[in-house]
Amino acid sequence: MKPIKLVHLYPERMSIYGDYGNIIALQQRMDWRGIKNSVVNIEVGSKIPHDTDLIFIGGGQDRGQVIVADDLASKAEQIKQFVESGGPLLAVCGGYQLLGEYFISNDYGQLNGIGLFNVVSKATNQRMIGNIVVQSDRFGKLIGFENHSGATEYVGRAQPLGKVIKGFGNNPHDKLEGITYKNAIGTYLHGSFLPKNPKVCDWLIGKAIAKSGQSIKLKPLGDSLEKRARNSSLGRP
Repeated sequence: MKPIKLVHLYPERMSIYGDYGNIIALQQRMDWRGIKNSVVNIEVGSKIPHDTDLIFIGGGQDRGQVIVADDLASKAEQIKQFVESGGPLLAVCGGYQLLGEYFISNDYGQLNGIGLFNVVSKATNQRMIGNIVVQSDRFGKLIGFENHSGATEYVGRAQPLGKVIKGFGNNPHDKLEGITYKNAIGTYLHGSFLPKNPKVCDWLIGKAIAKSGQSIKLKPLGDSLEKRARNSSLGRP
């Protein structure tokens, strides 16, 4: 069995509010099933391996985004080709913004994104923070924690990750959250996102397995603790 290779982009600068837990969840759910896997941390100046099966980028402060934005631009074509060829990708908060067209920061001006997602983001004076619940056509009810002052809008055609039931999502007014494009997901859900939403985690694992050229049926997991955690989170104000 060929190990599934996960790439974690900029973990030192873009992994706040528990985002590293997404990598832990991906690895643990594969380990429980006996699926070999490995993680490659990619920092500024490092190259993304050509045999990557899944890409993850988390959130960061504006300063962290400034540092990685130029380096991310140098990786833009490889990331786009990866997604266009069916590769799965998860981008959270600041990573989501930088995979759009651009992000305008109050302190650093416009940071150009790589244009994978049809979104633009701008800093606001409103802090959008708290527990969030989203209804997704693909994944059902999603839960997480958001903490951002950047507001994201769609430009051109876009498929939201879901509709906001509780919380803010992309911005304070349209009640939509995140974006999906092929097998890529952009979202503002921290918390970490994948441990609280194992259905999404397994979906990403399945796509990574397919990207690797293998055919492995995912064994069902009990998820009793995950269900209890979800129910507890859904009951919070």
